[in-house]
Amino acid sequence: MREVDEELLVGLAEIAATLFGTFLVGVFFYLDSGQRRARQSGADRYVRSGVRGVFLLTGLPLVVPLVLAGLDPIWGALAFVVLSALLVAASADSTFRILRNRSSRLSIVLAANEAVTSLAVLFIIATPWVLGGWIPPPSAFVPSLVLSLGGGFLSTVALVMTLFDPPPSEFVSDR
Repeated sequence: MREVDEELLVGLAEIAATLFGTFLVGVFFYLDSGQRRARQSGADRYVRSGVRGVFLLTGLPLVVPLVLAGLDPIWGALAFVVLSALLVAASADSTFRILRNRSSRLSIVLAANEAVTSLAVLFIIATPWVLGGWIPPPSAFVPSLVLSLGGGFLSTVALVMTLFDPPPSEFVSDR
């Protein structure tokens, strides 16, 4: 495995910070808009759960590279384990909500994103340990961090596209 310099790790963190900040601005626009009030509470709970997942998908490549660039690899591995555990919990919560709530399943984009992201989370978590052993070197984390950035971006796109869908109540007949 090739050695990774600190500039690459800090560059990954910069990209993640940009994506994180852009998504945060989008969340504030969503909260300020009337769309939040137009949606049913079940769909809104799924959107909140999805937002948590995106924060973790972009937070992983934000925090871990900075820890790896400044501290020993063991601290990067510990940060990765903690954020990965939170990511698994958020992914399980989102999957549970989309399966339980009929209104959130009306969006094909959300359902497809949930399937792809849940599969990606498995690869994100396993890759450093497969490539680097028990205490992976910083270079073993790079594929997971890049995959996490991609998952965060795709989840952002899915959530934004869902906001362009009509509210779920328009799909449900009153019979």
